[in-house]
Amino acid sequence: MSGDPGPDPPAPEAPPAAAPPRRTASVEETEALGEALAPALACGDVLLLTGPLGSGKTRFVAGLARGLAAKARVRSPSFTLVNEYRGRELLLVHLDLYRVEPMDTDALGLEEEIERGALAVEWGEKLPGWLRRGSLALRFDIAGERARVLTASASPGRGLELLEAWRRAAGTP
Repeated sequence: MSGDPGPDPPAPEAPPAAAPPRRTASVEETEALGEALAPALACGDVLLLTGPLGSGKTRFVAGLARGLAAKARVRSPSFTLVNEYRGRELLLVHLDLYRVEPMDTDALGLEEEIERGALAVEWGEKLPGWLRRGSLALRFDIAGERARVLTASASPGRGLELLEAWRRAAGTP
């Protein structure tokens, strides 16, 4: 017994950083937030979009596409799984994992998608952990017929940079 306790245990992961919730009163305001965030996106970025059906996730992606100057009309990829929107300088890959089991997401070839553009993933909580690291998570909650509350959080790395861009886009401290 040398008294050496062995290697230090791994440090616990830092809790995600968060921004104050942002309320929108209309579809147009929800889209405007996406449009304002879009210029901060880069190839390899991941946005995790969570919340109930009808909470504004697809409308937010429509704003992202508009902010990237993509010409195509944004539609929910619930049945096609993936839609792509080519912007002036960046490809936006829009995934909808609603109909996908979490254990099946590893087989989707998402490592290739992340190399091609920025990912906006509805039902993003189903993504494998390695893809959620360094992402910006946006939670959408229904607050009324047209009102929504969006809450942003991020883990260390690129996610924190995206969180700062979110704060500027959402006008929150």
